[in-house]
Amino acid sequence: MISRTVLCVFRGWSALSAARRRLSDAATERLGGGVSVGAERLGGGGSAATERPRMSVSAAAERLGGGELLLSSCSTDIFQNLALEDWIHQNLDLEKRRVLLLWRSRSAVVIGRHQNPWQECDLRLMARRGVPLARRRSGGGTVFHDLGNVNLTFFTSRRNYDRQRNLRVVTAALSALRPQLDVRATERFDVLLDGRYKISGTAAKLGRTAAYHHCTLLCSADRSLLSAVLQPSVPGISSNATPSVPATVINLQERDATLEPQGLMRALAAQYNTEFGLRCGVTPVDPADESEFPGIMGAAAELQSWDWTFARTPKFSVRTELRLTEPGGSVATATVGMEVKGGRIERCQLGVPGTWLPATLCADLGSVLEGSRFCRSDAGSLAATFLRSVSPGSRDAEKVQDLCEKLVSLM
Repeated sequence: MISRTVLCVFRGWSALSAARRRLSDAATERLGGGVSVGAERLGGGGSAATERPRMSVSAAAERLGGGELLLSSCSTDIFQNLALEDWIHQNLDLEKRRVLLLWRSRSAVVIGRHQNPWQECDLRLMARRGVPLARRRSGGGTVFHDLGNVNLTFFTSRRNYDRQRNLRVVTAALSALRPQLDVRATERFDVLLDGRYKISGTAAKLGRTAAYHHCTLLCSADRSLLSAVLQPSVPGISSNATPSVPATVINLQERDATLEPQGLMRALAAQYNTEFGLRCGVTPVDPADESEFPGIMGAAAELQSWDWTFARTPKFSVRTELRLTEPGGSVATATVGMEVKGGRIERCQLGVPGTWLPATLCADLGSVLEGSRFCRSDAGSLAATFLRSVSPGSRDAEKVQDLCEKLVSLM
């Protein structure tokens, strides 16, 4: 994507209820009771894509029978929107209809199912800026989301899965809206502006009988934040995880300042109807409504969990060096070798000159970290406990503290 099924695991009613309450409260606060991407943002569209009152997917599907659906999400929460995609894929009979979902999310980084987050994004900067990380269930590369980025998810039966036709909706909508823009889809299923700038990327999930294809469209995203967060967190990673393919990106607003996300979404809805010979109105839906989408809040909670976001990372190794210092000014270089599987440190080998620290201390510290999650909170807690076992006030204690701090800072 740009420059990079939902089965809910119920672990007891108490855990599910707690997750629902937390996410429901968050949704209420974030949405403020308004229809942020539905009636407010898509309202005013043409007759080919008129606005309908808000309802659930199931109600719309029942009313239309085997008809097609054109939906817009009322949520700007990345986890709710990803859960909604998977809910539709799992629960609607896509052999009988095709569905288009239009949605936007507040600032977030979304990695592909088979990617390594430490390799794809700057987790420390994201934590400081309040940018969440999500792992979607489709493949592909890493993408930055914010409200200036429009997302389209095309749902079909597997036999009707056709990414090029879906992208024709995007390019034709843009051409109809601004004929002067040079936009075209590539063989890699990206959309380029002026033949070189990437404005849209693609990912997909293929089930046994159903499929979905989602793509982005950069309108007015924060490109400085995009560039900053899409940098690796940890140096020296070696992995078989799917890497993102770097690309030069641009916002549509940089070519035409009058373009805005709401207008793009109206144009995309109208062009979807034209491409597939439909007369669907846009139906706003609220993925925070558990009564209409049973299990969706648990699914969103699962998407936020450490086990899904980080523990699903393909096995990787870290080989890097640390520059160590002590108050007296002397320096040394430490080598770090780690093997990480399921998000946990399987092996940790530290190499420090014997004149700097006794080899036994380094070996003991490495052993302490083995089995812990590859994250600052767990590793930092274990390192602090280990440090207390070293003679307080000694020169070794100062050096071990420096080593611990720099080792934990890698994660």
